[in-house]
Amino acid sequence: MQISMPIRTPSLVSRRRLLEEKLIDLHKWTNLKQVKQVHAQILKANLLQDISVAPKLIAAFSLCHEIVLAVNVFNQIQQPNVHLYNTLIRAHVRNSQPSLAFATFFEMQSNGVYPDNFTYPFLLKACSGHSLYPMVQMIHTHIEKFGFCSDIFVPNSLIDSYSKCGSFGVNAARKLFMVMRERDVVSWNSMISSLVKAGELGEARHLFDEMPERDTVSWNTILDGYVKAGEMNKAFELFEKMPDRNVVSWSTVVSGYCKAGDMDMARMLFDKMPVKNIVPWTIIISGYAEKGMTKEAISLYDKMEEAGLRPDDGAVISILAACAESGLLGLGEKVHASIKRTKFKCRTSVSNALVDMYAKCARLDKAYSVFDGMARRDVVSWNAMLQGLAMHGHGEKALQLFSRMNEEGFAPDKVTFISVLCACSHAGFVEEGLQYFYTMERDYRIIPEVEHYGCVIDLLGRGGRLNEAFRLVQSMPMESNAIIWGTLLGACRMHNAVDLAGEVVDHLVKLEPSDVGNFSMLSNIYAAAGDWDSVSNVRLRMRRIGIQKPSGSSSIEVDEELHEFTVFDQSHPKSDKIYEMIDRLVQDLKQVGYVPKAYQ
Repeated sequence: MQISMPIRTPSLVSRRRLLEEKLIDLHKWTNLKQVKQVHAQILKANLLQDISVAPKLIAAFSLCHEIVLAVNVFNQIQQPNVHLYNTLIRAHVRNSQPSLAFATFFEMQSNGVYPDNFTYPFLLKACSGHSLYPMVQMIHTHIEKFGFCSDIFVPNSLIDSYSKCGSFGVNAARKLFMVMRERDVVSWNSMISSLVKAGELGEARHLFDEMPERDTVSWNTILDGYVKAGEMNKAFELFEKMPDRNVVSWSTVVSGYCKAGDMDMARMLFDKMPVKNIVPWTIIISGYAEKGMTKEAISLYDKMEEAGLRPDDGAVISILAACAESGLLGLGEKVHASIKRTKFKCRTSVSNALVDMYAKCARLDKAYSVFDGMARRDVVSWNAMLQGLAMHGHGEKALQLFSRMNEEGFAPDKVTFISVLCACSHAGFVEEGLQYFYTMERDYRIIPEVEHYGCVIDLLGRGGRLNEAFRLVQSMPMESNAIIWGTLLGACRMHNAVDLAGEVVDHLVKLEPSDVGNFSMLSNIYAAAGDWDSVSNVRLRMRRIGIQKPSGSSSIEVDEELHEFTVFDQSHPKSDKIYEMIDRLVQDLKQVGYVPKAYQ
């Protein structure tokens, strides 16, 4: 006979032990639902005032980006100590709230709680940028006053923070480094990194050579400096000397050769890599895509998937950005198909990259399809779609989308208005464009920048209102650059404004004395007006200065391969057939009465 035994319910002790086990790693949790459940258990067990529990709960809410809940937990603690204040300071920094981090620091002092050696490194992470240099100096003064310079972790953090504050910060970091009684490898690496970021590569290398002990970070920092400076010979020389190379080392040098346009060297190094993660795959695929080498890019993308590597958000965005830049629709579509096939969870940033890629590749139907299918949109989503419509001449649709953006409660930013003004310019909506320009500051509190003025000058120029455009250039609150004057010169050419063109070129020559394009355009304007003496004078001036107009180029993607052509180019293997087709097209155009305008 079988006797059923009653199920034993967990005792108070066992439940308490389970909770304590959860609390061990609570500060690392990122699942908000689970954190809230443990929070409820903490309250029920009356453990919130436990000095070791509250900091972990605040840290967990911080990782979940629920800073309000983190502050609520802090406010319930009757006597917060320095550890708790440090945790809240760190939470504010982690959630991009530097002002609240400082407010917590000042509140801590006013409540008679003294900072410790952990307080300042957390607070220093809230300081970056030229404007925060005085704040770093203030913290430095506090550190000296309370005697925390002896803890090497603190001055190391100071050097790192100073390096983010421009040239003044780098000088302060250098002075601090020189007076440090004790330095470890982190001290040296931080100082070298500071010099590299400031572009002082020679001094950084000198310091690197003096290091008593180097680690892989030391080598990679100098290597990255050479790559970013475009000094690939020195970068490769250093790379060959490295005693230990990790994925970062290999990826850095592969990236450098991609940026230098040497894809053969980049591929050779990539193939030699002993271990590859998603980063080098992304670098080499993006490198091929940026150079328009579709077949190589697609082939490597296939191999990456065959190797079992699934691209993350950063990889997808990087490859799509390269496709958008070079117009490689084929690879972009392949990435999109892969996203659908693998049921890749598209964050807003990934969807934005897809919209941007399709828009720049002139597939506005697909761009709209992705845009309308997005679960969540941000202002970047709207800007990408607006820019696509504007750049392809769909001005009316762009303005309709802008109205929809406002109706759905999205506040436009300065990038939005660049797209809106460009849309008006390409569609010939001069008055509407001017109204949008005036509403920027009045209705949206966005102060127009030089790019916005450039759009309005283009708007007025295309509309034939050249005198207004010229007056606007002269009345701009900032210095007009070569792009502004170049835009006005383009309008002069469009409307054959000979006299104004000469005046505009005089301004351009002061800014860009060796730019042949300005002289070439002026020559074309004179030619269109039949002023051949002026054409001759411009050409003589060009020869006297010693500049020559480079050949223009055009590119087209056919069967997943990008073909580039220059004027009178005969390097293409099928150039004979291409020119035969061009001749046939010219004859067909003549038969229908087409007469080409003057071209450069």
